[in-house]
Amino acid sequence: MFRGASAINLDTKGRIAIPKRYREALHVEFDSQLVITVDFESSCLLLYPLQAWQEIEAKLLKLSDTQPTERAMKRMLLGYAHECELDKNGRLLLPPPLRQYANLDKHAMLVGQLNKFELWDEAAWQQQIELSRETIQSDAFANSERLADFSL
Repeated sequence: MFRGASAINLDTKGRIAIPKRYREALHVEFDSQLVITVDFESSCLLLYPLQAWQEIEAKLLKLSDTQPTERAMKRMLLGYAHECELDKNGRLLLPPPLRQYANLDKHAMLVGQLNKFELWDEAAWQQQIELSRETIQSDAFANSERLADFSL
């Protein structure tokens, strides 16, 4: 499981180095195979171990090719999907279309989300955190059935 936020940098070739704390699990459990795609709800990228991505593909396969919203979702997630492998130094090369989608330049944040990572431009991540705080403090939080019994 992936958790925590890590500040990382893109090098001049568009590569990121995955933090050491995740590398062994990615090498051993997932054979260093990842799939990167876009998050259609925000300007970040999603990095899935191949096994977790295959579960997403199985769900996408069940969606309609004739219903506009479902087809648009498939088009975005699959159209941007890029298989990649960690190199021996724990780096991934991000293709230019994905870097452009997420406005990634130099400074980024890699955020563990249990079964995947989110990859954000650092400034966009800070804006997202502020928006998340506002959402949690709003009445919408209190009205969520799934969060009614949630406590820390």
